[in-house]
This record gives sequence, structure tokens and C-alpha cells, in this order.
Amino acid sequence: MAGKSVESVAKAVRVYQYPLREKLAKYKDELSKGVWGYWELGAWKPLAISARRRARLRKETLLAGEDWPYDPARKEMKTKRKGHKHDRIAAQKRANTVELMQKMPQMLADYRRRKWEKKMNEEDAKASKK
Repeated sequence: MAGKSVESVAKAVRVYQYPLREKLAKYKDELSKGVWGYWELGAWKPLAISARRRARLRKETLLAGEDWPYDPARKEMKTKRKGHKHDRIAAQKRANTVELMQKMPQMLADYRRRKWEKKMNEEDAKASKK
């Protein structure tokens, strides 16, 4: 008998020590609107619950072992490295130069052929005019 009464008192203390259910039910609409506030009809409206009270309610909820669905989704971390851009792309430029230098004899031959063809076409055009 005494064990049951102690257990019921402990349960009552635990329930009323952290009245999360009542607080969450009370501020459910307000918490779902965002962390800082929301736009309504073109005007910014701050939340009716202060950030301090919201943070305390969040902490109590998480300490009680329940989930907190009202946090916004986290953004992806930036992957941009610090430093100078020319230091980062120098190796790519060197690799590209090596590749282009291997193609250089063919590129020169193509250039010479195009130049020769242009010259021949111009000479043919002059000869046909005369």
C-alpha cells in the first residue's frame, strides 16, 4: 500500500515538474510558425513566445527524452576552401598545358593547312575575276 502511494506521488511530481504536454499543446501553433517569426500579409510578425521561453521549452522537452520537431532544417555545410584560387587551380593548369603541348604538332599542321587553303582560294578567286 505504501509503495503504491510513493509511486503515485513520484509519478505526480514527475508529471507536474515538467508540464511539457500542456506547454507544447499551448504553444503548438506558435512553435510551428518558425523559429524567429513569420510573414503574414506582407508584414513580419514575431512569435508570441519569446526566444528564451522557446529555448527553455525545447531544452525541457529534449531532457525528458521526447523529440523536438520545430527546429528548421539545417543547411548544407560550405565546402569552399580558404586560400588563393590560383594556388588551388595551378595543378589543373599545368596538366592542361601538358595535354595541349602533346596536341601542338597536329594543331600547327591544321593551322598551316587552313592558311594554305585560304591562300589558294584567294588566288582562285583573283584568277576567275580576270
